Amino acid sequence: MTKVSDPANTFRPVPYMGVIWVVHEAHKRGFWNGHPEWCNLGQGQPEVGPMEGAPERLSSVQLEPGDHAYGPIGGTDELREVIAAHYNRLYRQGKSSQYTKDNVSVAAGGRLVLSRIVATLGNINLGYQIPDYTAYEDMLDYHSYRINPVLIETTAATRFMTPSGELAHRIDEHDLSAYLISNPCNPTGQVVSGEELAAYVRIGRERGCTMLMDEFYSHIIYTEDGQPGGGPVSAAEYIDDVDADPVVIVDGLTKSFRYPGWRLGWAVGPPEAIEMINRAASAIDGGPSQVVQRLALQVLEPDRADQETTALRNAFARKRNLMVDGLRALGMPVDNPSTATFYVWASIADLPEPLNDAESLFFKAIEKRVMTVPGYFFDVNPGKQRPPPASYRQWVRFSFGPPEENVRMGLERLADLVAEHA
Repeated sequence: MTKVSDPANTFRPVPYMGVIWVVHEAHKRGFWNGHPEWCNLGQGQPEVGPMEGAPERLSSVQLEPGDHAYGPIGGTDELREVIAAHYNRLYRQGKSSQYTKDNVSVAAGGRLVLSRIVATLGNINLGYQIPDYTAYEDMLDYHSYRINPVLIETTAATRFMTPSGELAHRIDEHDLSAYLISNPCNPTGQVVSGEELAAYVRIGRERGCTMLMDEFYSHIIYTEDGQPGGGPVSAAEYIDDVDADPVVIVDGLTKSFRYPGWRLGWAVGPPEAIEMINRAASAIDGGPSQVVQRLALQVLEPDRADQETTALRNAFARKRNLMVDGLRALGMPVDNPSTATFYVWASIADLPEPLNDAESLFFKAIEKRVMTVPGYFFDVNPGKQRPPPASYRQWVRFSFGPPEENVRMGLERLADLVAEHA
């Protein structure tokens, strides 16, 4: 008797990640990327067009014969050397310990880099915080037979960051072998920097706890009063020995260099860790595109890179202030305005009903062609082992990634929505 396959019994139900769910719902209502009548305030990428003060966008590449073949699993030697030099120039000047290509692994995008890293972890306790990047949930869940996730919940009182003293206590209490964090943080727009970031690195070194630092927004930094930051932030600045300190940094071209569609990311860390990450890549993905890697060499040329990231901070600081002021005017206090990223993490608790519920606000706003991301998506909860914090239904991540006029239009439509329910 022939067995009839039933896909419903073969495949598990896989939910969309937060931003992808938002886009999926919008697509059902006519949205497409770049649609002039839509305001994607849920956007997870920066604007990718020309920007005042930035170098001209790269728009062409010449294929070479070798591009038709597989490249090295961990990236070309040339690009790995350039990435190492990029970190040494920005964070390691005057230090005896310098990164080399052996400290770098390249992959087709940040999520793939993170997936490689998580796949290499052993039978360990791994700490993580909430709210944080939505994709961590499934990455950890896929490896739940080896990895025991340990939650460190943050609060508004600490600006949704884990104080270094609390981190040290939790590492000791739960015997953590690794700690995973997006810094700067998606969704809160906060950044651990200066002495606190130095303490994170020192704590990891002294306790043998590997700091997995997702630094994809490392160059998008602001002052407390909303001015462009003086430069990027990275744990790389505080490492003693790049070949020994248990710190693995993840970054790429997606956010700070505004080339998300190129899908190019990297990990920087001790050579032994990089070797294991590359071995994982041999089974997971097989290595990145050589074409994109050759283009990346131009992006990371020092003068060009600095021009791009300086222009980015200037333009996005203006949009940051527009968003913070606009949300406050609508009745969202924004007590912890962003010091990094292109997101504002805002409480909607004071909005009139039903807008004070993130899901209700989402569906009301999307009727006006405005997209937002409900806060509960950032409750990283591998295996759904615990009840979600009720308060996250009253938080929303608003993005000022789109061009300024589009952000302004989105705020105007939200103002109309709030007025209708006043």
